[in-house]
Amino acid sequence: MVRGKVVMKRIENAANRLVTFTKRRNGLLKKAFELSVLCDVDVAVVIFSQKGRLYEFSSSGMQNAIERYFMYTKEIPTHNPGMEQLMQHSRIETENMVKKIEYLEVSKRKLLGQGLGSCSLEELQEIDSQLEQSLKNIRARKVQLYKEQIQQLKAKEKMLLEENAKLCEKCDGEKLRQQPLIQQKKAINDCTQNNRCLEIETELLIGLPQKD
Repeated sequence: MVRGKVVMKRIENAANRLVTFTKRRNGLLKKAFELSVLCDVDVAVVIFSQKGRLYEFSSSGMQNAIERYFMYTKEIPTHNPGMEQLMQHSRIETENMVKKIEYLEVSKRKLLGQGLGSCSLEELQEIDSQLEQSLKNIRARKVQLYKEQIQQLKAKEKMLLEENAKLCEKCDGEKLRQQPLIQQKKAINDCTQNNRCLEIETELLIGLPQKD
C-alpha cells in the first residue's frame, strides 16, 4: 500500500498528536544514533515536548556538544543582523536548557538525600513536603493494590465454595443411588443365613422312651 501524503499542519486531536509525537521522536533519536555510528560523527538532538519534558541524545555528551557549539559560533563571523539575533536567541535558549538540566539534577540528588549541607531551612521543608506527598501517593497506590488483591481472593474463594457445593451434591446423589443396592445385598445375606438355619438336621423320635 502506498502511504498518503502527510499534511504539514498541527494535529488537532490530542491523542493522535501524542501518538505521532512519540513515534516521530523515537524515530528521530534512532536516526541520530545511527548517523553517529555509521558516519562516525558527533550528533546532538534536543527535544522539548508540549508539556516541557526534555528528550535528548548526544553521541559525545550533551555538555561537550553544547561547548563545541558555542566555540564554533564564536569563531564564525556574522554580519547578518537577523542571523546574529537568531543565534543570540538560540544561545540564550541553550543556556537556559543547561541551567534547567543542572537544576533537575541537583533536585534529584537532594530528593535522594545527597548534597543537603548547603540547603536552607526553607529548602529542607520543601524537600520534606515533596517526600511526604510522594509517600502518600505510594501508600495510596499500595492500599489500592491490596484492595484489588483482596477482591480477587474473595472471588476465587467464592468460586471454590461453589465448586465444593457442586461436588457435595454430586457425592450425595451417588450415595442415594447406591443405597438400594446396599439394601438388596443385606436382604440376600439375611436370606442366606436363614436358609443355613433351616438345613440343620433334626431327629423326631415317636414312642415311649426305651429302658436300659
